[in-house]
Formats: sequence, C-alpha cells, structure tokens
Amino acid sequence: MSLQNPLTETFAINNRINLYLLNALLPEHLADLASDNKGRNVGEQFAHIHNVRLMWLKASEPALLEGLTKIEKEQALDKAFLQQALQQSATAMEQLIEIGVATGKIKGFKPHATAFVGYLVAHESHHRGQIMLCLKQNGHLPDKKIQFGLWEWGVR
Repeated sequence: MSLQNPLTETFAINNRINLYLLNALLPEHLADLASDNKGRNVGEQFAHIHNVRLMWLKASEPALLEGLTKIEKEQALDKAFLQQALQQSATAMEQLIEIGVATGKIKGFKPHATAFVGYLVAHESHHRGQIMLCLKQNGHLPDKKIQFGLWEWGVR
C-alpha cells in the first residue's frame, strides 16, 4: 500500500505498530497498571493516543472530526472499540498530514508538517513504551516476536 507521500505513510506505519501491539494483548491485560498503581492503565494509554489525535484535529482541521468521538475511561478496556477508534483517528490524521504537506503547515503547530509527524510518532512511541513497562511489571510482556515486531517498520 503506497500512500500519497512519505510523511503520511510514516504516520500510517506508526499506527499499524500501535495496532500490532494492541492486537497481541489479551483483553484483560488492558487493565494493567504500572507497579506504583498510578497513571493510566494499558487501555487508557491507547485511549490517550486516540484522544490526543482528536485534540489536534479539533485545533487544526475540525471538519475531520466528523464521526469521531473521545474515548472515555470506562471504554478503554474494550479492545475492539480501541482498535476501531485508533484506526478511525489515524485515517483522519493522515488526511490532516496531507493537508499540511499541501499547504506547508499544520494549523496550531510550528514549524511544519514534517516536524508534526515527528512529534506524533515521538508521542505515540512514548506511550507504547509506557504500555510495555506496564505489561512487563504485571508479568504480561508480549513474546519476543511481538517485541521485535514493534521495530519492523519495513513490514508493518
């Protein structure tokens, strides 16, 4: 699948990595918390990724929010709901990135669309790391195939 430009494709790969990790988890592991029992559980981390995407859509291109809704805390333990929401918000974000590439900017973000994609990937990767830590501390770390698969961007 080739998208219109490498920036959009990069974000799409990032989203597929998120979904790859989510798909590897047992539904009950979405409730895993860090060992200090503070912060977001695994499901809430995925929900946060989606909700931050919505925040950017609202600030930059509100029309792309059509049909998208924020994930509430009580919905964050529903694996199928998370999968669907993440895919829908990723599609909208890809449209936002396309607009940013075409216009040379993302409204509300500086300096440009390339930096915006870098920001998004860094933010979502940070939360993938937090998810992996929660899973590890709860004895639910995915197997090595999944762990290494998170880094196989050329095949995701």
